[in-house]
Amino acid sequence: MKTAPLSWIEIDRSALLHNVRQFRALVGPRRTLLAAVKANAYGHGLLEIAGVLNGLPDIWLGVHSLEEAAALREAGVRLPVLILGYVPFDGLGEAVRLGARLTVSNERTVARLAEICRRMKRKARVHIKVETGTQRQGLSPSDVSRLARTILGRRELVLEGLSSHFANIEDTTDPSYPRYQLEIFTGTAASLERKGIRIPVKHMSCTASTILFPDTYHTMVRVGIGLYGCWPSKETYLSCRLQKRRPVELRPVLSWRCRVAQVKSVPRGAFIGYGGTYRTTRPTRLAVLPVGYSDGYSRGLSNASFVLLRGRRAPVRGRVAMNFIVADVTDIPGVRLEDTTTLIGRDGDDACPAEHLASLLGTIAYEILSRINPLLPRVLV
Repeated sequence: MKTAPLSWIEIDRSALLHNVRQFRALVGPRRTLLAAVKANAYGHGLLEIAGVLNGLPDIWLGVHSLEEAAALREAGVRLPVLILGYVPFDGLGEAVRLGARLTVSNERTVARLAEICRRMKRKARVHIKVETGTQRQGLSPSDVSRLARTILGRRELVLEGLSSHFANIEDTTDPSYPRYQLEIFTGTAASLERKGIRIPVKHMSCTASTILFPDTYHTMVRVGIGLYGCWPSKETYLSCRLQKRRPVELRPVLSWRCRVAQVKSVPRGAFIGYGGTYRTTRPTRLAVLPVGYSDGYSRGLSNASFVLLRGRRAPVRGRVAMNFIVADVTDIPGVRLEDTTTLIGRDGDDACPAEHLASLLGTIAYEILSRINPLLPRVLV
């Protein structure tokens, strides 16, 4: 028997499509948008987000892993899928079967992929990742030409793309390092062109660079956090203002809600939660909420954050437990069992955005959103 969930994620379809339109207006109609749906679409739900985007023109999906690509294909999503992360040797055949594009940065993967394609009588499209200054996945610019020629020498492979990734564009208003990285990337692409190696899809731009630097667009832009209605950082917004650009209007896509599991009254001097970290200073009315750190509501929010009930703020009291938190609703009249509570999102005239929780924890909205338990149901609204 199917029952209503205790805790769930609401995905605002219209907000998602609005954000897509905002970025499409920025980059123009002739460039491809790659929607980053890795990490369960930044916590929003891989299949739910892909289902909304499926069928839109000039949209690719960017995933981290083979497993994410497989989930999309099994759900009937036919948009082009680019695997941005590493695919192990024993997964290359499955990637080819799925028709996913692969990111490559070493000769051994290319050789094994060509061998598999030859046996399967299939072709694979590959994108070379250039290391420009992040020192993660990627190939030194001086080695790109050799790998490109190796790929071109394998008739089973199609050299479709050249990519890189910015390292320090969101944490600063100083554009010097992004400019340095961009010079390496464009220089590498130009060097390949001079050698007669033409690569149709070039992409380096992320949300921040898409907002700030049109010269990073190339033929495709990758949009992640902005797609979901969050600015990458305060610095990105400030840089936008300093450049006298009109800020992109982004609408948050995700709301996290739960039902009140118990309402109780406790006397003055009562300890709340593990460790007795909070003690009431007056007769207090409490709402017990069936959400905890196993759901992605960080223990670091203990005695720090608030939730929204009936459009008003209710402070979190005591420690966040594995499956429960407790909110003080003394000043919110009429709270009842199974009332809807908002942990992230808007309720009436007030809101608790993911960025607020991130600021309390000394982290970023990316982490707050992507760590929401993938087992919680995602509901399109």
